[in-house]
Amino acid sequence: MSAARTASLSRATSESRVELELDLDGTGRSRIQTTVPFFDHMLTAFAKHSLTDLTVRAEGDTDIDAHHTVEDVSIVLGQAIREALGDKSGIARYGDALVPLDEALAQAVVDISGRPYLVHSGEPVGFEHHLIGGHFTGSLVRHSFEAISVHAALTVHVRVLGGRDPHHIAEAEYKAFARAFRQSKALDPLVEGIPSTKGAL
Repeated sequence: MSAARTASLSRATSESRVELELDLDGTGRSRIQTTVPFFDHMLTAFAKHSLTDLTVRAEGDTDIDAHHTVEDVSIVLGQAIREALGDKSGIARYGDALVPLDEALAQAVVDISGRPYLVHSGEPVGFEHHLIGGHFTGSLVRHSFEAISVHAALTVHVRVLGGRDPHHIAEAEYKAFARAFRQSKALDPLVEGIPSTKGAL
C-alpha cells in the first residue's frame, strides 16, 4: 500500500494566520474558512473537482484588503501540495482540462514538473479591477495561481477562452485548474517510478 499523500501546515505573519490540511487521495470534502467568502467558494470548488480533501482556517487583515489572506493561503496550499506529493513516484504528471461555466470557458494544463512556472492569459480587459463578492478583486485569481504554482513547483498554463461575467470566469479558471491537477496527481498503475527521464521531478 502506498504512503499517505497528506500534509498539515501553518503560516503566521503580521498580516495573516493560516492552518491547512490536505489529502491528495481524498474525495473532495472540504471545510474552508478564510474570511474571504468568494475565495472560500473557489477553494471549495478546487477541492471538489480535484478530489482533494481540504481544510483551511485563516484570518487576516481583510479590513485593509483581501490580498494578504488570499496570498498567504495560496502559499500554504502550494507548500502542502508539494509536501504531499513526496517524490512523485507513480504519478501521471500531466493534466489538461477545458471547463465551461455558462458563457465562460477556461482551459488549464498542469505539469508536476518541479519547475515553478505560470502562464496566465485571456481574462477580459478590466477583469483585474472587478470586485467579485464584495472585496475579492479579479487580480487575485492570477495572484493565487502564481503563489500555488511557485510553492508547489508546478508548471501551470491557464487560458480564458471566453466569458462575460467575472464570477463565471474566475470559477471556470479554478475548476479547470482543479480538473487538470486531478489528472496530474493521479497515481497511474502503468507508471514505474518517477515519470521523468532525469529520474527526478
